[in-house]
Amino acid sequence: MRTVTYTQILRETLADALRRDPRVFLMGEDIGTYGGAFGVTRGLLQEFGPERVRDTPISEPAFVGAAIGAAAAGSRPVVEIMFMDFIALAADQLINMAAKLRYVYGVSCPLVVRTPIGGGRGYGATHSQSLERLFTGVPGLQIVAPATVSDASALLQTALAGADPVIFLEHKLLYPLREELPEGLPPALPFGRARVVCEGRRATIVAWSGMVPQAERAAELLAAEGIQAEVLDLRTLVPLDTETLVASARKTGRVLVVEEGPRTGGFAAEVACRIFEAAHDSLDAPIRRLAAPDCPLPAARNLEAACLPNAESIATEVRALVR
Repeated sequence: MRTVTYTQILRETLADALRRDPRVFLMGEDIGTYGGAFGVTRGLLQEFGPERVRDTPISEPAFVGAAIGAAAAGSRPVVEIMFMDFIALAADQLINMAAKLRYVYGVSCPLVVRTPIGGGRGYGATHSQSLERLFTGVPGLQIVAPATVSDASALLQTALAGADPVIFLEHKLLYPLREELPEGLPPALPFGRARVVCEGRRATIVAWSGMVPQAERAAELLAAEGIQAEVLDLRTLVPLDTETLVASARKTGRVLVVEEGPRTGGFAAEVACRIFEAAHDSLDAPIRRLAAPDCPLPAARNLEAACLPNAESIATEVRALVR
């Protein structure tokens, strides 16, 4: 066994893909000499050289567009967008090109777009957003949001082996996360299978990415009060594991969906609707959503903390559900 961080396992998974498949190459801003804004690609330029680890100009439309062309031509590019906030610059390329190639032309697009999401580090309104909601409703794109070290590698392996574009979300606060793992990489996981983090019978807490550790801590707080909450980690948003969601809702009768982004228009609403459509007859209370308020995230750490859901606010919502 060894102790591995979220950052380290991502780096090892990328290195393994680069060694095994000559079609794989990386591109993005500062991923070469600097090693990436959060250090994920550190050392890969030295091992694989500038043809396989390509620093790009500061132009998301240009390098995402180039990666889509390379993918359509038979390569397997992995793009790093420094902060998810900047993915808006490449929305046309991702929504109108990458997502449509298979449907319109019958051409596969094996592209992986990695990007850090979320707040908690005081980076302010334009470097702290969780924008998965912009892409979950775009047919042709897969959205992956691993919350553990082992899942980060397992799901990235699946993304790297696939034939269609994947947006791979990495929460900034998860990069230092540590986990005891056997030597080597964990086995790959299929998309569309949620993880039951802990079982309970009083309420279900649904979360993904950086909200999963907060939901776990909330469940521990509630357990100390005799409230056994079940925590589900979605792992992937598209495809979504509706079956596991519905089964848990039927078991507990009460559901709270937690997301970090603003409440209005969030993916939590889609999750809640899927559950209600299939399990409304088993619910003992209305489904609740917990999210950030509808405002940009402040840079001041105390104000940012007041905006973001945390273990205490999650536990408060569950208490209101079960009383």
